Amino acid sequence: MTRFHFPLEKVLELREHREQETEIALGRAIGELVNIENRIKETASLIIKARDERRNPGPDLPGGLADLYRYHEFYIRRLEQTKEKLLQEAAEARIKVEEARELFLEASRERKVLDKLKEKRAGEYRKTMLAAETKMLDGLNSARYARVEP
Repeated sequence: MTRFHFPLEKVLELREHREQETEIALGRAIGELVNIENRIKETASLIIKARDERRNPGPDLPGGLADLYRYHEFYIRRLEQTKEKLLQEAAEARIKVEEARELFLEASRERKVLDKLKEKRAGEYRKTMLAAETKMLDGLNSARYARVEP
């Protein structure tokens, strides 16, 4: 008996490879988004800390309290600008994640179609081989029975 051969095996392998690549790209996009979100949280905590320090300035420094207050304001503004920039980057990263997710789902669907076709063809092949084997065994048994009976 011959082995089952799926003629589209190379195409299936290419689709599996494409699916793996898109899965890796999706993972990278999600990782980038998580990194940006962590930086947003870190910046927000720095803003809160700077505002708390502004309320409780500690010992008086040379230049006066007004300078310290102004420097804190500049620092807080810079942190808020950084946070806004990070929020924009996060929005862009979310879009990239969705695009990567769509590509992955498409690649996965394409591979699954070929997998199902391969399974269907393998099932048909097994049925055909089983029928041929049964027919051959019946023929052998009939021939054996014919030789035994005079």
